Amino acid sequence: MKVQRTRSQDRILNLLKSLNRAVSAQDIYVELRNREQSMGLATVYRSLEVLKLGGAVQVRTLANGESLYSSVQRDQHHLTCLNCGASITLNECPVHQLESQLEDSHQFRIYYHTLEFFGLCDRCSTAHDSEKADSTPHL
Repeated sequence: MKVQRTRSQDRILNLLKSLNRAVSAQDIYVELRNREQSMGLATVYRSLEVLKLGGAVQVRTLANGESLYSSVQRDQHHLTCLNCGASITLNECPVHQLESQLEDSHQFRIYYHTLEFFGLCDRCSTAHDSEKADSTPHL
């Protein structure tokens, strides 16, 4: 049985598919207004929640707590810098086989997964190492 979506949910889903990148609820709200398809911010959040629970939208929460939404097109994998917030997308996925095993062993329908590693990017790591070296007492 196909789930009946509201007009607001359809608009948001179509927008996310056309943007082809993860965006915040605020960005969705502004973009819909720019496209003369405005809706209230509360409606945007409610629609995103329904779409997420239905497996049509995935959410990624950044280290700063901001949530980014995208249409479910593929799994997402990232390296995220805790210092500058830079996020590097990984194209390979080391957990696809595990996903299938979990679905089978737990009778659990998986819509998508995310894999995120947090640390320091090369630029921030170099700056951090320099700061550490500068603060080390010289004898």
